[in-house]
Amino acid sequence: MSFCEEIRRAVVASPRMKLPELRSALYKAFTAGQITETEAETLDTLINARAAIPTTGAPARRRVGSRPRSSASIERRRSWAAAGRLPPALAAQFTLAEQAVLAVVASEVKKHGACSLTIGHIAALAGVSETTVRNALRQAQTLALVTIEERRRTAWMNYPNKVSIVSKEWSLWLRLGTGANSRTPRVQNYKNGLALTRENMNPGALEAPKGLFRRRQSPADPEEGLSA
Repeated sequence: MSFCEEIRRAVVASPRMKLPELRSALYKAFTAGQITETEAETLDTLINARAAIPTTGAPARRRVGSRPRSSASIERRRSWAAAGRLPPALAAQFTLAEQAVLAVVASEVKKHGACSLTIGHIAALAGVSETTVRNALRQAQTLALVTIEERRRTAWMNYPNKVSIVSKEWSLWLRLGTGANSRTPRVQNYKNGLALTRENMNPGALEAPKGLFRRRQSPADPEEGLSA
């Protein structure tokens, strides 16, 4: 795809507020020799025509992950924060809402090796605002817990950032299953009289030690064992 075609597609797809930025990029490309004079004139005409189109009265689309007020959003936030996907020492450095954000990130990292969800998607899952997502990721990056890779698609469009966990403590916590997907049930279940707790969740822990349980002997008959 030529540079001229990229600009043309961007002009058609971008909102009107982005047109001045595209026009500036157009002239820079022409100065650098990336497009011809004819192509520059054609694109400039397209930008003018695009700017002249009146805006429709359609209502603005509601932002995904805007500040949540519903009880469902609050419940999602609390559930993620309580999921135990961060070591306690690290979780203490973040607010409850930020813990929910990082729990979503940790879940994606555990499943796919990295988190490539958009800011809005993370916000919707965690039940927080997009600002909270950005603050949580910025703080985690400052503390050297994660790295954030910006993935540029074209000069005007980006793929979602790729977030990776680099903290050894956090990575070990997830790898050992101490946090993600291994919450200890609040209500203990019982099998063969033994409680299923964190210490005996493995199948071998349910086996009774040899010799602990013996077959109960039936009592002898009154006549047996009596001397004649």
